[in-house]
Amino acid sequence: MTDTEHVEAPGVPALAEPAAPLAGRRREVLHFALRNRKVVGGSVVILAFLLLGLVAPLFTDHGPNEYVGPPSAPPSADYWFGTTTFGQDVFLQFANGIRSTFVVGLLGGGLAGVIGMTVGFVAGYRGGLVDELLNMLTNIVLVLPALAVLIILHAYVGITSVPMQALFIGLFSWPWVARAVRAQTFSIRSREFVDLARLSGMRPLAVIRREIAPNMSSYLFMTFILLFGGAVLMAATLDFIGLGPTDVVSLGLMMNSAVHWSALHLGLWWWFVPPGAAITAIVGALYVMNVGLDEVFNPKLREM
Repeated sequence: MTDTEHVEAPGVPALAEPAAPLAGRRREVLHFALRNRKVVGGSVVILAFLLLGLVAPLFTDHGPNEYVGPPSAPPSADYWFGTTTFGQDVFLQFANGIRSTFVVGLLGGGLAGVIGMTVGFVAGYRGGLVDELLNMLTNIVLVLPALAVLIILHAYVGITSVPMQALFIGLFSWPWVARAVRAQTFSIRSREFVDLARLSGMRPLAVIRREIAPNMSSYLFMTFILLFGGAVLMAATLDFIGLGPTDVVSLGLMMNSAVHWSALHLGLWWWFVPPGAAITAIVGALYVMNVGLDEVFNPKLREM
């Protein structure tokens, strides 16, 4: 990859030259974000699920895996999402599963973002041998089949908790971020305000933190949204195939249990439909938000 190569992450807009002071820029972005139906709609869905996951478990006096009702009961006033074949409250499992989903998304996406952005900033700013070494490391991790590696790690190490699952997901989700941030850093590092900061004696890390990163804030924010959604999908996949933590309730584990205990054949649709619909809604809302933010941050799309 050459210094002039340009790489864009899917769904993330190219950077634009800042045209207003930071405070004015923030007000402008907020103004258009509140007027964008995709951003508002996606945010409402995400906040609704987050609120449900945080609040619903607080109003119950039993755990999600306790046997509290009649087996295989359909949705009712007492059990909103019905019960499992063992009499467990599906709604309470659903609420706790949403909480685990957000924890994995935040931790896994956050870790992948930190690693990818650090590698991308350093490689793009320093160039030379440092760039070649970091780019080689990025390409190595990029070609590894993440799901297969996670399965092997689970077999030898074991995924025993949500933070450990998020750690493994984050360690294999960052390469595309590093490549995208590296390309954008290449395009910014030669601009006049970066040269001025460098000539003033500012250290490289300070230049990256104060001059380069702020001009990529919208780009980085949208990148985190993609990482969040990717972590949620990866965690749900691992849980569904039985490779996630078993000491907590998650949406993927709910679907795994429903399949394992033949909920589909028994007609217990309320056991497997809610978690699948929630994962689809959360990831879909994140994608819609990303498209809306693309229109907000990109003046050309905004004018359309």
